[in-house]
Order: sequence, then C-alpha cells, then structure tokens
Amino acid sequence: MDLSIATEAHADAHVVDVGGDLDVYTAPQLKAALDGLVSEPKTAVLDLSRVHFIDSTALGVLAAALQEKRAAGGEIYLVIGDPHLLKIFRITGFHALFRVFSGLEQALEAV
Repeated sequence: MDLSIATEAHADAHVVDVGGDLDVYTAPQLKAALDGLVSEPKTAVLDLSRVHFIDSTALGVLAAALQEKRAAGGEIYLVIGDPHLLKIFRITGFHALFRVFSGLEQALEAV
C-alpha cells in the first residue's frame, strides 16, 4: 500500500497526517517527513487515524523522532483511531512513551 503524508502548520503545533501502512518500505518516507520537524520546540501531532499497520522499523523511526523532539524542547502526540494499531502500541509499550489521543481535535486541544 502507498503511503501518504501531509504536513500542516497550526498555531501551536505541526500536524502530520499519515495514511497507509508504516513498515520497512515506507519508514524512510516517514523519517524524511519528520526530519524537518524534530529540531523545533513546537509540538508535532501525528495523525495516524488512517494507518492500520505499523512494524518495528516504523516504531523505531517514531522513537528516534520523539527523542530528538524532546531534546529540542518539543513533544510528539499521536492520534490513533484503529483499535488494532492501538493494540500494537500497547503490546510494545510505546503507548507509554507518547501521549495518545483518539481524535485530532483532542490532541490539538492538549497542545
């Protein structure tokens, strides 16, 4: 499946809308999209509501981005709507690393 990534600047956050599967083949695209955002202290909200699968390579990209973002004084919030994707985050313990929201509006209000 193809990956789509669109970034939109909001007053207090950058929203990164991701659609498709995040795996070993698409993880480099995700990393490239996040590279320009991680050095800024502004919060990044990754809207993964159109993502239904993520593998360990893509989880590694998210963890590295979070570490860089926090070093810059920022934060990464995740929007996860798919219960199967949320289960992957819970099984791997990644739900404890990120603030996870069920909707974009909730995430933006938390910023």
